[in-house]
Amino acid sequence: MTENPATSHVPGSALTRHAFFRAMAPEHVERLAEVTRRTRLPARTRIFDEGGVADRFWLIEAGAVALDLVIPGRGHAVIDTLVMGDVLGWSWLFTPYRWRFGAVTKGPFQALELDGRAVRAMCADDASLGYDLTQRFLAIALHRLQSTRIRLIELYATPSEYHD
Repeated sequence: MTENPATSHVPGSALTRHAFFRAMAPEHVERLAEVTRRTRLPARTRIFDEGGVADRFWLIEAGAVALDLVIPGRGHAVIDTLVMGDVLGWSWLFTPYRWRFGAVTKGPFQALELDGRAVRAMCADDASLGYDLTQRFLAIALHRLQSTRIRLIELYATPSEYHD
């Protein structure tokens, strides 16, 4: 991803406006705000590729992002679309810290971007923060895996293979 020079740091209150951080301990939010910046990207920007180093995540404030994966012989297949209020990126939290999917903006994109390496270090130092974030990101990962499963069934199953 090309770095965008039009970024700025944000206060903790910007994080708590996002549903993902609601009901999080205020001291955790303030620590996370220290490694957060606002970022904007134009349409059709590839944010990351499947298999690349995962070192950050985004709280989407505006725009949409297509999550995709490479299917041999078919190219990129979109498996989900994320919009305002969604969280982009969970691979930064789990070894081997590689993106499980690719992501590309569908239009102008605005988000709060958090430094995943710094957040991992915070989690290592503060078990309470680590547990809280792990629970929140596991819910996202499970949802994404289910979306992938459904999309792959749609791509490969014949109508007679669908079961109620």
